[in-house]
Amino acid sequence: MSSQQKIPTGMFTATTNELAREQNFAMIAKALSHPARLRILKILIKLDNKEGGCLNGALVPHVGLAQSTVSEHIRVLKKSGLIRAESNPPKVCYFINKEKLKAFSVLLTEDYL
Repeated sequence: MSSQQKIPTGMFTATTNELAREQNFAMIAKALSHPARLRILKILIKLDNKEGGCLNGALVPHVGLAQSTVSEHIRVLKKSGLIRAESNPPKVCYFINKEKLKAFSVLLTEDYL
């Protein structure tokens, strides 16, 4: 494109809904951007397929990081909606959110490829 050509500005405008979808996509992409979070999701997916997905503090040895670091990764995954937690005193169970993963897949294939 030459420096003389002008791009119509309306071409790049977005609706409020489109902006919200982009923000949602970015939040999920950020949550997926760390190897430890991918490992946590992989573990929860495997557990979901076998045992219903409940895992609590037993996650730490499988991830190989300190408890506080794993807790921070869990917080990011929960904030993105990729996992959910249910209190089952004295423990908390973590579950994969299959609907959120499917929605991200749709966003990825429909909007960004």
